[in-house]
Amino acid sequence: MGTSARTSLTHWGAFSATVVDGRLEKAEPLAGSGADPDMIGALPALVHSPQRIDRPHVRRSYLDAGRHAGGAGRGREEMVPVDWDQALDIVASELIRVHVDHGPKSVFGGSYGWSSAGRFHHARTQVRRFLAAAGGFTDQVSNYSWGAAHAILPHVLGSADAVSRAATAWETIASDSDAVVAFGGLNPKNWRVTSGGAGHHHMPEFVAKAAARGVKFVIVSPLADDVPPGLEATLIRPRPNSDTAIMLALAHEAIVSGRADRAFLDRYTTGFEALADYLTGKSDGTPKTLDWAADISGVEVTELRRLWETIRQGRVMLSAAWALQRADHGEQSFWALIALASVLGQIGLPGGGFCFGYGSMNAVGASARGGYVPAMRGLPNSRGMGIPVAAFADAFLSPGKEIAFNGRTVRYPDVRLVYWAGGNPFHHAQDLRKVEEAWRRPETIIVHEPWWTPTARRADIVLPATTTLERNDIGGTSRDPHVFAMPRLIDPVGEARDDFAIFRDLSERLGCRQTFDEGMDEAAWLRRLWTQTEARGAEEGINVPDFETFWRDGVWNVPGPDEPEVILSDFRADPENNALATPSGLIELHSPTIAGFGYDDCPPHPSWIEPEEWLGRADADELHLVTNQPAKQLHSQLYQAQPHSGPTEVRISPADAEARGISNGDRVRLWNVRGACLATAQIDETLRAGVLVMPTGAWFEPGPDGTEWNGNPNVLTSSRRTSRLGQACAALSALVRIERFRASDEEEH
Repeated sequence: MGTSARTSLTHWGAFSATVVDGRLEKAEPLAGSGADPDMIGALPALVHSPQRIDRPHVRRSYLDAGRHAGGAGRGREEMVPVDWDQALDIVASELIRVHVDHGPKSVFGGSYGWSSAGRFHHARTQVRRFLAAAGGFTDQVSNYSWGAAHAILPHVLGSADAVSRAATAWETIASDSDAVVAFGGLNPKNWRVTSGGAGHHHMPEFVAKAAARGVKFVIVSPLADDVPPGLEATLIRPRPNSDTAIMLALAHEAIVSGRADRAFLDRYTTGFEALADYLTGKSDGTPKTLDWAADISGVEVTELRRLWETIRQGRVMLSAAWALQRADHGEQSFWALIALASVLGQIGLPGGGFCFGYGSMNAVGASARGGYVPAMRGLPNSRGMGIPVAAFADAFLSPGKEIAFNGRTVRYPDVRLVYWAGGNPFHHAQDLRKVEEAWRRPETIIVHEPWWTPTARRADIVLPATTTLERNDIGGTSRDPHVFAMPRLIDPVGEARDDFAIFRDLSERLGCRQTFDEGMDEAAWLRRLWTQTEARGAEEGINVPDFETFWRDGVWNVPGPDEPEVILSDFRADPENNALATPSGLIELHSPTIAGFGYDDCPPHPSWIEPEEWLGRADADELHLVTNQPAKQLHSQLYQAQPHSGPTEVRISPADAEARGISNGDRVRLWNVRGACLATAQIDETLRAGVLVMPTGAWFEPGPDGTEWNGNPNVLTSSRRTSRLGQACAALSALVRIERFRASDEEEH
């Protein structure tokens, strides 16, 4: 078979692959891309992992008794290999049965968007298309990354673009900003990943350019490693979940000092007077002063005054990491940042205003001409419904329950069948003991998965899916100036099939194949997708290569934009002709729409609302658990391709470690009312006292007593959601206790 070399793409970067006799032997970052060599280099171990699922499997009791087997044995019983026809016949008959007996809403379509950088073999799109073609299903609305922002921003700015796609270009920060204040930090490990993949990891370069020009950086985070290495930045370390109070106090200071830009507020915003009454205490008797914020945040008021002096003059960019809104009342942090930027009056100016996600993902703020990465379109789900993505476990457990959600009422369906393709809910969901309980309730669970993940092990029917390297696709993101051909590099491992092929076979059995695939195979679909790119080029006068040239070359470098992007610059230039899609056409600092909802957990203007779990309500021995992304993984991906000598590390301050008799490297146990997990203690001299930091990403592995052994902190996080507006993930509001783990317990394990 010989040796071949091609270029392809993952969410953690573009790479050059060396294939020898049909096996991926080596993967290296594309030259000059800046992708992480360890993550790219793990691809051979990932694709050829002994954890690969080689053929379809069915849970033993389910094979014998079907839906009557019950869910108690999921994750415990033998998985029996079967042939493809038998597996597909079982799946098809179950889908028909549930539709006939219970209706389409009893079919739950589970997925998450990180399974592939390719836009055609995008598992979430494929499973949605298939289930819609098959008659409808219950879908998941929004996401875990920025669900609260997705709900609040349309009320404030008219759309969620400011978090989902738009970002002021870093080149304008490097050229025009005097100061950058990054609430939630600029952690460089997060810059290794881009949704859709990227050909250029630009963030370190642009931060360095800005710093070299003299831009001041202020990082507001309890974690010192949220400051990029080598950057001379001021670090302010507040209590977790208190950023909103700091933002509101800075806005108050602008008002009382006369710094508030009244001309901007009058022309571009509505509702400022109501917000000002709240900030000055006129409406509730509590002025939101810097001293007030200092008490809440645990930051010395002198530090906050210095922060105010930094932003009161010059061009200032205010940034918030996505993590800030993954907390109790998370909507308030993003709304408060917009309010502070409005008071300063620099929204729509180069290097000024606000932006979300600079510290959350690579390519946020890259200079790229959007719209050239084609997207697979979905199908209408007219007979189905949607529930908040973070609410699925509650929905499984409480069919018929009604919840308020962004101005409407949602009634949970009676889920009988779960179809999960792409994603690992036993990683990204919260309160995993509740998830495991909920997972037992449906009658049938079907999973597409390349590896024996915790989710696959808890399925009734597992269909082995290919990886990105085993199929043809087109990849990229509108945030990066590249579109990549993703050729099949190796043959499918074992009997694995791609999601599209699986769904084609099932749709044939269900009589909806034409609706699902429109009579086209993979090659025809890729060519159709490329016509989207060609049409975009024709609209903008950009010369797009034909499909054959693109596929031969492997990557197309999209010409840069005519001007660097600045959020809301068109609105600032002409607010009448470029009105926002809010009811007023303006930035809404007070929302009559939200006021009409009557939610006490989401007032009609940015507000400080005390979290249910945070250091302000902690017992003496409780610490605030901050869960963040792993350094060399994408969520739980790559976990199986790395060596593990023990459970995940948890960082702890010297004072907190000493008070508990914990030494560096000790095996420790973290617990709260929701669950317990093991971890390996790492004493961090730079960490704020009262805070623990633990990455997600470990594969869920509970022991006999329920203690999770690999160090998955989502057994500790709460399934409580941000508010009735967003119903979004609030994982970063969690209190835990920690102790040394007794050696005798470990020996018993």
